[in-house]
Amino acid sequence: MTRVLVLGGYGLIGAEVMRHLLAEGFAVTGLGRSAVAVRKAFPDADWILRDLSHLCDARHWGELLTGVDAVVNCAGALQDGPRDHLQAVHVDAVAALATAAAARGVQIVQISAAGVSPEASTAFFRTKAAGDQALLDSGAPVVILRPGLVLAPQSYGGTALIRQLAAFPIIQPMAMKHAPIQTVSVKDVALAVQHALDGRLPDRSVLDLVEPTPHSLSEVVAAHRKWLGVAPARAIISAPRWGVRAIAWGADTLGRLGWRSPLRSTAIDVLKDGVHGDPAPYRALVGDVSPLQDTLAGFPAAGADLLKARLAWFVPLGVAVLSLFWLLSGIIGVVSLGAASEVLTSAGWPGWMAKNAVLFWALIDLALGFAILYRPWVQKALLGMLVTCGIYLVSASIVTPGLWLDPLGPLVKILPIMLCIGLMSPLLEDR
Repeated sequence: MTRVLVLGGYGLIGAEVMRHLLAEGFAVTGLGRSAVAVRKAFPDADWILRDLSHLCDARHWGELLTGVDAVVNCAGALQDGPRDHLQAVHVDAVAALATAAAARGVQIVQISAAGVSPEASTAFFRTKAAGDQALLDSGAPVVILRPGLVLAPQSYGGTALIRQLAAFPIIQPMAMKHAPIQTVSVKDVALAVQHALDGRLPDRSVLDLVEPTPHSLSEVVAAHRKWLGVAPARAIISAPRWGVRAIAWGADTLGRLGWRSPLRSTAIDVLKDGVHGDPAPYRALVGDVSPLQDTLAGFPAAGADLLKARLAWFVPLGVAVLSLFWLLSGIIGVVSLGAASEVLTSAGWPGWMAKNAVLFWALIDLALGFAILYRPWVQKALLGMLVTCGIYLVSASIVTPGLWLDPLGPLVKILPIMLCIGLMSPLLEDR
């Protein structure tokens, strides 16, 4: 039985590769850095919890490769950020793996990307190309697969962006509509990995996994509208290039706070340049991969897919509104300290105590308003908001029950705020 280690085993491609290889009788172990993601993906499978960016020396791979016949590298990152380091993940760790694998005769199947090159316009493609070259130079048995735009039942990255665009009702926002796109089903990628492991693909081969005929980006989005069950757009709204750049700049800024938006500049640049490759070499060995329409037909869309795509527009708006609400609440509390404390002094509190209480909770509001903007803290911030709302509601009901009858409804309005916070929490869970 072939023993395979899958790097990035719970990602969009990695999860399908693990699922396929397990079904085909391979002994599979996954490697990933998140215990939470591991439990969601394959809780009963064998896992190694490691951060690939920390495995940049060949000595780090010695124990991991013990008893392993092949490694499938499905790990990757779109852009540098607090949790992602392109040089470490795409180059340094891959080079270290290649050195260790060459010494042990362990085969490597590398999932790269169509269009990578040392002169590419994005750091994503350049570092992927450097990692591919390190593998080819190492002497380890290696097959490099370079998929186009990977379509899967789940959505992430570029596919999430396309679904998000396709789900827009009535009108169709669009940019770079003529960019050429060649897609590939994630199932075809997993099958190609199996072919590599079975020896059907020659050692040291570099193969693009792309459908035979390219489509324009607008055609890909239109196909996804139909797949999601969204009526054809009545009008197409073309975004100006400066508008797309402004959106990408904003997404990159949020990326420094840990947000992995599909609208970051790397994704925009990749779509602008097009996603395309040469299907002929793989066709000569195996045959063509599924075209776009057949791929979508193989993933029946459910109502949840459309809901998720539309909610993708709501999530950043929800975070922004909650942050603004709590920040303004804190600022108003500090600026209007005297007026705000009068509510408590009228209930019999000493002036100093009332002002200290207002100031304390104003600072809590400010802290929560800032905390929700930092992606790693978002769930804790939402929990803090929910608890704080509960405290406000209970304490105000005891100390100043008359506020329930206030014409402006300060206590009544807490209830929909708590509902919004509760809805945002599952929407912001890590995949």
